[in-house]
Amino acid sequence: MKKKIIILGSTGSIGSTTIKIISRDKKSFNVILLTANENYKKLFLQAKKISCNNLLIYNKEKYFLALDKNKNKKIKIFNKFEDFLKTLKKKVDYTICSITGVAGLKPTLDAIKISHNIAIANKESIICGWNLIERNIKKFKTTFIPIDSEHFSIWSLIKDYKPSQIQKIFITASGGPFLSLPKTKFKNILPKNAIKHPNWSMGKKISVDSATLMNKVFEVIEAQRIFKLPLSKFKILVHPKSYVHAIVKFTNGISKILIHDTNMEIPIFNSLYYNNSNKKLKTSEIDFDKMNNLNFSNVDHSKFPSINLLKKIPNNISLFETVLISANDLLVELFLAKKIKYIEINKYLNIVINLKEFSKLKLIQPNNVNQIIKLSKYVALKTKSLSVLSNQL
Repeated sequence: MKKKIIILGSTGSIGSTTIKIISRDKKSFNVILLTANENYKKLFLQAKKISCNNLLIYNKEKYFLALDKNKNKKIKIFNKFEDFLKTLKKKVDYTICSITGVAGLKPTLDAIKISHNIAIANKESIICGWNLIERNIKKFKTTFIPIDSEHFSIWSLIKDYKPSQIQKIFITASGGPFLSLPKTKFKNILPKNAIKHPNWSMGKKISVDSATLMNKVFEVIEAQRIFKLPLSKFKILVHPKSYVHAIVKFTNGISKILIHDTNMEIPIFNSLYYNNSNKKLKTSEIDFDKMNNLNFSNVDHSKFPSINLLKKIPNNISLFETVLISANDLLVELFLAKKIKYIEINKYLNIVINLKEFSKLKLIQPNNVNQIIKLSKYVALKTKSLSVLSNQL
């Protein structure tokens, strides 16, 4: 019997990779929904490729355009996830959530209700609303599978161990495009330089986060939430080759590492075929040249000061993480638009999160999605006013 699949955010890199895997094994999967915010043209192409008859487009203008352009009478097009949910009679086997930003939290929570397995690639949802996600996972008896390469690697290494048996978890960072660039030249970094990741092909925003190492700050917070371990048990190591994705040292003296190529097909494939060891993914041989030259080093905090933000993050989930995520998102957007300099991303981020009105949120746990979304919008406005106005003075 075919697995029923939903792909939230199918036009992005994670969604596109998922479709690539599924298209090679159509006899095993029945994709019943693809979603996008605006890119309905790519959505139509994807639907044709894997014979999906339900599409969801969140942007109203693009939704109506898609309705007008739709020539396939079999394809139903929705504007709201809730309207699609009304057509479902029973749970789907697997949903992958790769909608970017805080906007992905509500669809993720809704998808958990109707999915046997949920794979989440949206770090904002996990960081800002993990308590809400976990509550739904338990309530609806849904199996959670992390998809980011680092978290999938950690999950794979520790799933047979108790938290008390884990001594230290090392998350690796490539160091991005500026690892070898002298700090004195950071003031001249342009957006076109920051989006050139040495190992991964990613979107502009996440590429900038990789350049500042902010993505590793987020990954540590994400891992702390998912695996319920104190932040002190995590350490970021620079590993330029991105071949080792996680290292775990256990209390019994054993340490384990997980390696794979810089290819997101690997964690996605293994989540799609979870508990099916008969399926094979064709990959390259182990690269022993890389294995002989792994080159780990500590992070240079003077070049990558974003790492210091981990000292300000509470071990308990709070609304403060929404402040961190939202302020960073807006500042990266301003940098890409050339409204602020690269070195000002961290400068203004620290100004915003140290505001008394935001720092006190470390004591407040999020209660619902609307609370997080409302706060996120307010933080973005506050951040923009502080950074743009400061640059105009």
